[in-house]
Amino acid sequence: MLPIADRFEETYAGCEVVYGRGRTDELGAYLADRGMKRALVVCGSNVGANDDLMNLIRDGLGERHAGTFDETTPQKRVETAFGVLEAVAETGADALVAVGGGSSLDIARQAAAVDADGRSLDDLKAAAGDGSVAPLRGEPTLPVVVVPTTFAGADISAGGSLSVLSAAASPTGQPVTVSGSAMPLAAFVDPGAFETTPRRVLAGSAMNGFDKGIETVYARDASPVSDAAAIHGLRLLSEGLPVAAGDRGGDETAAMDRATVGAVLVQMDRKVSVIHAVGHGFARRYDVQQGAVHAVVAPHVLAFLFDQVDASRRALAAGLGVDTTGRDDDAVAEAVVDAVASVRDALGVPDRLRELGPTRESDLAAIAEFVAEDPPMERAPAGIDASPERIEGMLREAW
Repeated sequence: MLPIADRFEETYAGCEVVYGRGRTDELGAYLADRGMKRALVVCGSNVGANDDLMNLIRDGLGERHAGTFDETTPQKRVETAFGVLEAVAETGADALVAVGGGSSLDIARQAAAVDADGRSLDDLKAAAGDGSVAPLRGEPTLPVVVVPTTFAGADISAGGSLSVLSAAASPTGQPVTVSGSAMPLAAFVDPGAFETTPRRVLAGSAMNGFDKGIETVYARDASPVSDAAAIHGLRLLSEGLPVAAGDRGGDETAAMDRATVGAVLVQMDRKVSVIHAVGHGFARRYDVQQGAVHAVVAPHVLAFLFDQVDASRRALAAGLGVDTTGRDDDAVAEAVVDAVASVRDALGVPDRLRELGPTRESDLAAIAEFVAEDPPMERAPAGIDASPERIEGMLREAW
């Protein structure tokens, strides 16, 4: 088992990653050193009510805690971003500290982008009435620090979009979104903060982050550099997640440390592809967590790819701890699929699409059409048949 550092700092794409147990204690000092006086905490209502977590944040910020906006939701609506900016004006905050899962971290970064863009809520909704909205423009000046508490892997990111019109209100029948965000100034990755998150929430987010490592390795534009971070991250996640977020025995503290470092590594130079495209297809149609969709389909996507191309199966085997000695390519592929399914099953999350609540088998053809055209499919391995018909067949295998 490879060792990991107890604490470290690393700058990636302009974001300073501050890792270690207890590092949330340094939030106030970090802001002070950079001339920031008042920080608005951005989170969802469940996180806002979690005193074990919020006490860490409040104590860390000290006198620099300007207030808390606890109204983020998984829907990531544009109105919420404007709500954050209203709270900034009311509290006199000069920085945002986003706490929680991907929704809260995205909303804070996107609120800063909305602030820089200058268009009003009415402007964005008027544009959405024509079926599309031009991306947010401008260089954000409102700094954002993020404190992730789930394994979704949204902390070291400049991606994401806000929903402006729902599918029901949209002239296209699909939600209308506006894209645009910026890297956070810093990500404070504290395993102690993760440990305040309920196990079921950690498990639900885990495959979303885990799959970033898988997809980076098989992506069409993978490189030795992206492979290095992804494969090492997969090693740590596959060792740590089943103990930290599932029901396997072991040293839970050490497992959480390893899993949180792994979650950082798989975000560096990540290259989302087929699994995320499938998640997008379901999330745009149903109110369902993308991580849950990823958990179901990841083994099926890999089997779909391995049936047609190599898809870096031996590199994935290295990341997943699969022994390839004496195994031919088909056997390695089968073992990789089994290893991913094993991590998924240890998390206690659904393993069939029909178990995801609102999903309907009659929608699979339409979802496959969407997935085939979703931008992440451009990173699918060269040489595969990713027609809607083939994708639908894979979804039916997962049904």
